Formats: sequence, C-alpha cells, structure tokens
Amino acid sequence: MGLEEEIEEIEEEIANTPYNKSTEAHIGRLKSKLAEKKEKLEKQQSGSGGGGGYSVEKHGDATVALVGFPSVGKSSLLNSMTNAESETGSYEFTTLDVNPGMLQHRGANIQMLDVPGLIEGAASGRGDGQQVLAVVRNADLIVFVLSVFELEQYDRLQEELYDINIRVDQKPPRVTVRRKHKDGIKLTSSTDQDLDEQTIKEVLRQHGYVNADLNLQETVTIDRLVDGLMNNREYIPSITCVNKVDLIEPSYKETVDEQLRDRDLDPADVTFISAEKEKGLEALKDRIWENLGLIRVYMDKPGRGIDWEEPLVIEEGASVDDALEKLGGEMEERFRFARVTGPSATHDEQQVGRDHVLQDEDVLKLILRR
Repeated sequence: MGLEEEIEEIEEEIANTPYNKSTEAHIGRLKSKLAEKKEKLEKQQSGSGGGGGYSVEKHGDATVALVGFPSVGKSSLLNSMTNAESETGSYEFTTLDVNPGMLQHRGANIQMLDVPGLIEGAASGRGDGQQVLAVVRNADLIVFVLSVFELEQYDRLQEELYDINIRVDQKPPRVTVRRKHKDGIKLTSSTDQDLDEQTIKEVLRQHGYVNADLNLQETVTIDRLVDGLMNNREYIPSITCVNKVDLIEPSYKETVDEQLRDRDLDPADVTFISAEKEKGLEALKDRIWENLGLIRVYMDKPGRGIDWEEPLVIEEGASVDDALEKLGGEMEERFRFARVTGPSATHDEQQVGRDHVLQDEDVLKLILRR
C-alpha cells in the first residue's frame, strides 16, 4: 500500500470515528500518524522533483500570494496593481506559471505572486497542486481573491491550504517539548486542559517521545497539539477581496454580506473590488500594507539630509539593530549610536542604542566610527 492510500485510510477512519472521551486518545494517535505520513509524502514529492515546481525568488520588502480558483480575476488584479504582464482569459488554468509583479506602495516594494488557479484536490497533487501551494508557503501574506458569484470557494481554499500545513490567521501553538533520558513524559500546563492527560501523552508517544517534559501555555485541541509537535507548519496572515462587484445589482450586496458572515468574514474587513474596472484597488493596497506589519524609517544621511523618497522598510517591532542588518555593509561594525526623531522618540534627535524599537515614520540618523 502506497503512502497516498495509507493517508486516505487514516482520514477515513478519523471521519468515521465518533469523537468522545472514550475515543479521544485513539483519534489523537490517528491524527499524529496522519501528520507523520503527510510529512513523509511531502518529502517524497519534493525529493522526486515534481516537474521542477514553481520556484520564485523572493524580492522586495515582503511577498504577497494571490490565492484563488481559476478565472476569478487574479491576473487582471496583478496587472492593475503592479508592473506585471500576465496572460489572462476566461478558461481554466489561464495562468500557466507563477507570475510575479512588484507593487510600490507607501515607499515599499511588495512582491505579488499570481499563483496558478487552485483546484479541489491541489493539496494531494492534482494539477501540480503541491508545487503551486509550495509557493504560497513562502509568502508573508495571503490575499484570497473570490468572485462575488462564488463565495463558497473560500471554504475550499481554506481546506486546501490547511491540507498542505498552512495555518491561515493562526499563531503557532504555545507548546514546548524537551526530550530527556528517563522518567517518562511529564506534563505541565499554565491553563486548564479539556484533553485528558492520557490522550496528550498518547499523542507524544506517537511522535516518538518516550521521555520528555511537555509544557502547554494554552488550552490545546488535538490538532493544535499535533501542530505544536511538527516543524513543517507555516503560519500566514490573510485578507480577503471580492472581485467583479461591478457585475452585481446594489440590492444583491446584502446577500453577499450574509454569505461572508456565514464564513466568519466581517464584510467591513473584506475589500470589494473590480480588477477590470480598477475600482477599490487603492483600498486593497492599503489593506495589504496594514496587514504586512511594515513600517517606514526615513534615513538622515550625512551631507544629504533626510531621504523622504525612499524609506527603509522594516517589520513592525524592529530595532535599530534590525535596521543596521537590513542596511548591511560596514554599518554594523562602525555603529556608535543613533539619533531618532519621531513617534518612538521622547524628544527630537533622542540618542539611542541598538535595542531601541523604531516606529512608523521615524527619522533615523546613524553615528558611525570613522
């Protein structure tokens, strides 16, 4: 029996086993086994080459993946927002390769990838799905692109991404495990757990832990516990845009909002666009910026003054040390101290060290050794 068949068999057993306290440990073992089999299959497929996949080198300050089924308008959207030129049409798999484009917004260069239209079963390899979805795993933000007439596609997209170990809009589980040489498995938890302790230990044993200290800092489900023990999960934020809104009557908007709420999507958090008519694109650009968690730092350059045109773009929460690392060159070695003016400073030209945390639209002046 091949790995695919083994995975299908385990999935079927999980689906057919009613969940209750008496079956909890058994389901925990099955889900652990399933995770390991899928990881093994993933390594097998990547090792076999899979036709070369879709290798796209990351450029710019961040990478955004446009994810959607065929013909929802991703190529038109990319062309409207960036310098890309992607072939478009009205038939399935219009986009035959991953098309990159560069969005320039608020001083940042944001790489956008038009990922070939997903189809059901992509996670199991259908339609080069594994290689396509591998591109998504490297993104900093996922933009779900939905047709206003097919909002149910959102559910299937979520399932496909989950199946290739992408956890959308989740934080990594606060689970730590440390192997030891004896004394079995010891469990400590800072919160009350709904799972039985025996179930938790069974999941660990299935992952090869015989002697270990496990610390749980959140109330875990079996799935969250398994995720915490695996090293191949990607945790990526997302936003959603609904395309082709120029084709609906205003009265239909209420139905659209209702369908979004059914999927736990607040209509106020969804960006409504028409890629073809170039409507709503500025709002989408702003949403992308906000959800990437980037900040702009304007460099005060010796003899040239403040560069307001090309800011240094770094992640929210970054320090002066992170800025030095991105600037590169000899600055890290020659750094003495910095002066900061702006939101993070208590006064203009505040003298700070490497650990000072910068904020959006700070002005940074580096004082270097000669």
